[in-house]
Amino acid sequence: MRRVVVTGLGAITPLGVGIRPTWTRLLAGHSGIVSVADLEPARHWKNLTSTVAGVVPSGDASEHGWKVSDWLDGAEQRRTSKFAQYALAASRMALDDAGWKPTRQEDLEATGVCLGSGIGNLDDIYSTSLAFERDGNKKVSPLFVPKILTNMAAGHIAMKYGFQGPNHAVTTACTTGAHSIGDASRFIAFGDADVMVAGGAESCIHPLTFAGFARSRSLSTAYNHEPALSCRPFDKDRDGFVVSEGAAVVVLEELQHAKARGAHILAELRGYGCSGDAHHMTAPRADGSGAVLAMKRALKNASIKPRVVDYINAHATGTLVGDAAEAAAIRSLMLGEEGVEDEAHVTVSSTKGAIGHLLGAAGAIEAVFAILAIAENTVPPTANLHAPNVNAGFNFVPLHAQEKPVNVALSNSFGFGGTNATLVFSRIG
Repeated sequence: MRRVVVTGLGAITPLGVGIRPTWTRLLAGHSGIVSVADLEPARHWKNLTSTVAGVVPSGDASEHGWKVSDWLDGAEQRRTSKFAQYALAASRMALDDAGWKPTRQEDLEATGVCLGSGIGNLDDIYSTSLAFERDGNKKVSPLFVPKILTNMAAGHIAMKYGFQGPNHAVTTACTTGAHSIGDASRFIAFGDADVMVAGGAESCIHPLTFAGFARSRSLSTAYNHEPALSCRPFDKDRDGFVVSEGAAVVVLEELQHAKARGAHILAELRGYGCSGDAHHMTAPRADGSGAVLAMKRALKNASIKPRVVDYINAHATGTLVGDAAEAAAIRSLMLGEEGVEDEAHVTVSSTKGAIGHLLGAAGAIEAVFAILAIAENTVPPTANLHAPNVNAGFNFVPLHAQEKPVNVALSNSFGFGGTNATLVFSRIG
């Protein structure tokens, strides 16, 4: 198998537009979670039980805010929904970071895109449905179907840059971003591409999203007046997750290809493991056995023992059942065969406390954080964690970032439908 490395990163998150502002603010303990109670139409938002969200900040590029005209021209804006716009911008960042701007036909054919979304474009589905019901089919835009397809972000990226390698989109709920990166790595490993643009994008800050998740009792409702405190992974006062938006993209590259062009290598993608809970539509197995299977498969794929894992970026969203199940899974893995002897030596954090749950982009941004932890030997904190309550004595990195050597990092992503994925990154050796 060919080795796969990371040579570029791009991100748009509730902490800001760009990798550096997002990472700097994350390490500094900032929160990107705000109130959405005053959004329009007020009649839809005012009666919701949860009115907090991780929203990409608006503003000029100098303030690391989002202004669509900074990234897309008028024609591109008309043809794309917001999640695709985020994907295009994050991809541009990642390609610039990687220094990959191919023009030769053979390079364009060897470069592909693997990027998905969990929900995609709910705004157009909702507004078009209302218009169709009210005024009939002539009010339906010819762009309606293309704009709601979750693979369209990958298509737009390929069209913009002329990439003719594999063009692939994943839609596996909250595991989308991790599956996209893992699948992309296999395209390279199997020789189908030399470079892949991979990740996830999401923008579903819409009252229908909140109503649906609230009806399944998934969302945080206790901190509507203190949004920054609402997402509390592993904490005794956690009461649900926080919906967020954004995008994250990595440029993956075959090792020798990256070396030949003198690319800066951030980390190696060593392992990828998947599993299914086969249990429940929205809840994980309480013992975390599905998650254990994904982690074990990823480490086996990487030829790495659990005891050498320096950091785990947990999926932990702030739900009672999910966080406890993941903690049980990590405990089973790390204190089991070929693991460590003391659970205090297991370093785990969830970055969702600061940015919320980016759904289809969550696995991608958390992979980015795992890569940066390796590149900078710094572990990001678990925000709002004052009293862990998941029957585990890990180093949860509460409240403050920690400097420590990180040579191997693992990133977990789990989604509705019982879909699980784990990525393993290491310092290049």
